[in-house]
Amino acid sequence: ATANIIAKTAHGLADDLLSTVLNAATCPVLFCPAMNKDMYENRITQRNLSILRELGYHFVEPGRGMLACGVEGIGRLAEVEVIQVSIEALLAGEQDLKGLRVLVTAGPTVEPLDPVRYLTNRSSGKMGYAIAAAALRRGASVVLVSGPTSLKPPVGVEFIRIETAQEMFDAVLEQYAKVDVVIKAAAVADYRPQKVAEHKIKKNLEQMTIDLEKNPDILAELGRQKTHQILVGFAAETNELEKNALAKVAKKNLDLLIANDVTKPGAEFGSDTNIVKMVYPGQKVVPLPKMDKRILAHRILDEVLSLRANRK
Repeated sequence: ATANIIAKTAHGLADDLLSTVLNAATCPVLFCPAMNKDMYENRITQRNLSILRELGYHFVEPGRGMLACGVEGIGRLAEVEVIQVSIEALLAGEQDLKGLRVLVTAGPTVEPLDPVRYLTNRSSGKMGYAIAAAALRRGASVVLVSGPTSLKPPVGVEFIRIETAQEMFDAVLEQYAKVDVVIKAAAVADYRPQKVAEHKIKKNLEQMTIDLEKNPDILAELGRQKTHQILVGFAAETNELEKNALAKVAKKNLDLLIANDVTKPGAEFGSDTNIVKMVYPGQKVVPLPKMDKRILAHRILDEVLSLRANRK
């Protein structure tokens, strides 16, 4: 939006098609200002922006950088991803998670063997990132703690990047008292090498043995420390899905567990879909059909709201 159209709208002018449409609009209107730095900072422009904000218009703040006029400063059109998130938030309707702080973990962890090699797993992070984006769209304040993935963090989340299970443990526990909901979608390594070689390990031996030690159990620790939080875990299984999931819910003091068999087509690592069972304390199991992970993310958040309502 130029300074001109912002000024016209602020003062009710309707002398061309765009200003006429804006005058007649009854839907939410989102302005994305883009102009010269001095023009944006001009007191008249700032007053016009204040008028529109008071009237209920929405804004995506401009970015900083080199402008088309050759001046560096504020006034660049916001990034497309930022504008997209703002549009989706306006179209989302009811912000049923507004006021809640949600912590999501995603992706794999990596456990170094030496400066070159590491132990990890096949997690893509897609499920956790979908949950973070869905929670953000529904009005939550979102903290995303993620292992290495190829995914771009949703615009608007507080993003904490980690590599090892110990780093994830530390990051999650630091945030825990400050959040209302924890959704642990990350695939965390159960074990790590006892020793990390200072230099690259050479292939001098026909066989090599690597001694492993247990990583801290993040979900179990959260279950022990739980006070007001809703705690949701994930379980990727390859056999005896329900038996293992029910045991995990009880052992780790979870409010809900999302369990899937990663050997099933449509539920494997890296897929855009998932086939899960929602497992609750008290032996309750609810199977869900195959669905896109973005849709499943909202289904999980619906359950979180239901659990919160039943707790009150």
